[in-house]
Amino acid sequence: MSLVLSRVDGFVGTVTLNHPEKRNALSEHLVEGVIAAFEDFKARNVRVVILRALPGSRVWSAGHNVDELPEARRDPLGWDDPLRNLIRQIENFPGPVIAMIEGTVWGGASETAFACDLIVAVPETTFAVTPAKLGVPYNVSGMMTFLNAASIRIVKELAFTAMPLSAERAERLGIINHVVAVDELEPFTYGLAERIAALAPLSIAVMKEQLRILAGARPMSPQGFERVQGLRRVVYDSEDYQEGIRAFKEKREPKFKGK
Repeated sequence: MSLVLSRVDGFVGTVTLNHPEKRNALSEHLVEGVIAAFEDFKARNVRVVILRALPGSRVWSAGHNVDELPEARRDPLGWDDPLRNLIRQIENFPGPVIAMIEGTVWGGASETAFACDLIVAVPETTFAVTPAKLGVPYNVSGMMTFLNAASIRIVKELAFTAMPLSAERAERLGIINHVVAVDELEPFTYGLAERIAALAPLSIAVMKEQLRILAGARPMSPQGFERVQGLRRVVYDSEDYQEGIRAFKEKREPKFKGK
């Protein structure tokens, strides 16, 4: 079974996450499938991409595949982590990427959705940023994705509480573009994609790249970057990190000690 389905209709490409048994966890193989679809779309001059789960999904994606995270003593979310490669693919695709979301969105999948250019969701959708539940340190570039999507106070609330954010509140805060009823999700999203695809693709590609560069233009000294990166080692070298990963695999509540 293919973990990712893709199709092209005119200038609109659709990537469908197709691993419901694992709640579309962003495993290395699933991410490879998504990236391959994006590369194919580039070769076929696709102007807009829709990223979705199967119709009727209760979970759009559960985020990182925790089974692939190292037990300890190694950065769990390094430069070559599958999620980092996926985020770069979304950001660098020359046309807009629309996240069409039906179901809940967890952890790194929230970052994936927020990295998309536009987000359309149903009222039942929620977003949860969950590293604190696992004892996992989030990476710097991922935090930048969150900061580009929401104010720092909202990012803090998401990261510190791991509580779900409703689609209604996310729309009110400007984090997502539209909340529509489930029976309107497909026609609304594809209508939006077709409208974009009918406009000048080079103009849109240039504006997307301009906005990507401007959104990342946050000054930081080399010392500051090293400090932020070093903070993550405190977590992935800790007993709490090992406990969080073990507890998830053993399907029990972790017992964090703060060391």
